[in-house]
Amino acid sequence: MKGKPEIPKPESIDTSVLRAEPYLYSVHRDVTVTIENPEFTSVCPMTGLPDHGTVVISYVPGDRIVELKSLKLYFMEYRSVGIFYEHAVNRILDDLVALLQPVRMTVTIRYTPRGGISTTVTAMHPEGARR
Repeated sequence: MKGKPEIPKPESIDTSVLRAEPYLYSVHRDVTVTIENPEFTSVCPMTGLPDHGTVVISYVPGDRIVELKSLKLYFMEYRSVGIFYEHAVNRILDDLVALLQPVRMTVTIRYTPRGGISTTVTAMHPEGARR
């Protein structure tokens, strides 16, 4: 009997693909940027089965905005990574907050149902920080 194939861990996600660009209007007004990726995939760390979902990022930029092609490449880093739903949403939030230093940001992932269970996970900055 063969053993389970090795599932890459979240530590293998390469954040160096992410790029930020200057937001030239930060002194004029706040805007809300909303980005949706309906093709997010990762794998279940327990079974290795694929997880699919829609990532929704909503943020008020500080001095930087995310370059969208780099965000697409970043999402591709998750394709073979074993990561729990709750960890994925927090990891994405942490990586983007570190890159952009936004005024506020919310990341939500709406996963497609598996086994009859639908799951939506949301993490927020700064409101969701534990004290």
